[in-house]
Order: sequence, then structure tokens, then C-alpha cells
Amino acid sequence: MYLGVALCDMTTFVLATNSVHTSAVLCDYLDDRLGEGDAVHAVNSHRGGDDTSAEDIRDGEDALNAVASRLSGVADVETHQFVREQSPAEDVLEYADEVDADEIVIGIRKRNPTSKVVFGSVAQDILLHSNRPMAVVPREQV
Repeated sequence: MYLGVALCDMTTFVLATNSVHTSAVLCDYLDDRLGEGDAVHAVNSHRGGDDTSAEDIRDGEDALNAVASRLSGVADVETHQFVREQSPAEDVLEYADEVDADEIVIGIRKRNPTSKVVFGSVAQDILLHSNRPMAVVPREQV
């Protein structure tokens, strides 16, 4: 007979977000999945240089703030904006490895009512180059 204290499993999620809208959809997905002690790491990434404008940086900060304000009362939330001459997919995958993520959560677009899915290049690269469990969440309702 086991008389020890049951340990609750903590889950570490990495969310890849590029807009407030994407953050909201990913947070909707996590609403019913998060438990006490879970960790959420929201990541926004830009290559930098001429490929990144001040508006891109502000939009990324807004996207990260949306996750923090929405989920901070439910889970431990950290936000990270990377501007370091890597592709966003590389940043998400490297960071997921760094925190040993249990699940990567990304948003995708739906193309039409027949639900043909369109993967952006970042989502596609993450899907093709990770061996971690992933949740792919539609960004639009059809």
C-alpha cells in the first residue's frame, strides 16, 4: 500500500505567437488544460535587421502581454521575445528544447469551409523539425 504524497505532474507548454489574436486563440485552447504548477512560455521571434520593424517588435510585445495577462492567474507564465537573426521556427524549437517543453502550441489558418489547412512557413518548419508533442490550433473559426 502506497502512503506517500501524490505528486502532481507539471506540464510545460511553449506557445509560439505572433499577434494578439493568435495569443487569444492559444489561450482559449489552454484554458481547460492548465493546472496548478503548469508553466507557459510564450515566444515571439523576429529575425532582426531590415526584416524587422519597430511595429513588428511592438506587435510581438502586445502578443506576449496578452498571454501573460490572460494566463498569469492560472499558471506560471514567462514571455520571451527573440530578435537574434534566427528564423522564428529555430527560436521556438531551441527554446522548447531549453525548457524541455512537454508540448508546443502553435496557431494555423484555415483556408475555406472544407477545412483545408494552410500552414505558414513557421508552423510548417516547427511541425517538420520537432519531435515534441504539439497542439495545432486553428486561428479562425470556419
